Amino acid sequence: MKRRAVVGAGAVLALAAVAVTSTETAASADDAGTRPVPDFLGRGLWRVFTRLDPRTRLDVHDVSGRDRRVIWPPRWQVVTQYPAAGTGLDRRTTVMIGVVRKGESCPPRVRTARR
Repeated sequence: MKRRAVVGAGAVLALAAVAVTSTETAASADDAGTRPVPDFLGRGLWRVFTRLDPRTRLDVHDVSGRDRRVIWPPRWQVVTQYPAAGTGLDRRTTVMIGVVRKGESCPPRVRTARR
């Protein structure tokens, strides 16, 4: 029972640390109005969550064709993103991220249809 409480408290502290870092970055980005979308292709999904403003609308889905739920972000790799890197991002834009499990290759149908 105590082990679960310690693990749970550690996870909460880790997420709080990420939230504070993201909030500081977001506050400076809001001053500028629109900000460019970072390039996430080939990087881990966790980077998406740490680099985007927490208020940004985000749609993450598995593009392998297996329709798996993306539960643990460090195990996934970004293979598609919309809008493209460098595009202006405002509050109305939804960022769409396509992922596969780390170690898997991007399906050919997705590679040819990348934006």
